[in-house]
Amino acid sequence: MTGEKSPTAVSRRTFIKGVIAGGAAVASANYLFRASTLLGQTPVAAVSERLIAITVNGQQRRVDVMKQETLAWTLRYKLGLTGTKLGCDRAECGSCTVLVDDVPHYSCSMLTHTVRNKKILTVEGLAAADGTLHPVQQGIIDEQGFQCAFCMSGFIMSAVGFLKANPNPTRAELAHGVSGNLCRCQDYDKILTSLMRGAENMRRGTSV
Repeated sequence: MTGEKSPTAVSRRTFIKGVIAGGAAVASANYLFRASTLLGQTPVAAVSERLIAITVNGQQRRVDVMKQETLAWTLRYKLGLTGTKLGCDRAECGSCTVLVDDVPHYSCSMLTHTVRNKKILTVEGLAAADGTLHPVQQGIIDEQGFQCAFCMSGFIMSAVGFLKANPNPTRAELAHGVSGNLCRCQDYDKILTSLMRGAENMRRGTSV
């Protein structure tokens, strides 16, 4: 009759809404399952199985780490140590460099669970407790060694690691020692000058 809704039409509309809602729920569940699988965990994985302790800047930190999680990701997004930069994220630019047992490493290419028994040092851990800068950091300030400074922490950590093994390098030796780091501003001459100043500061006994 005119003015009355067709029971069949209402039923069809309700059915279509139900199909759409059901499809969205299934798609969401499937996405969450795939995402968790790609990240190296199952949806029912116990958090306690991923909770590990790592030593960072002299402090033991407990953190929930996934199996395929890189050290760079853990430092930046789990521990808030954003001085470790993520540039290429494939071990080419060096902006994520940290010291692991005093040796420079690209933290973007190390899995966090592999450093549980090692000592990690980031740029945040270089200064003294009273705020006195590390000699290499001070050298950079004295010489105004960087432009945008995105790559700065990586260069600093590489230089500090290199200078621990070779405290009195020539300019060419230091250049080779930090050659795994790239500067997108390409002001390498000024960078090397500031790092050499940092090396001189360390030899003067002002290191922390």
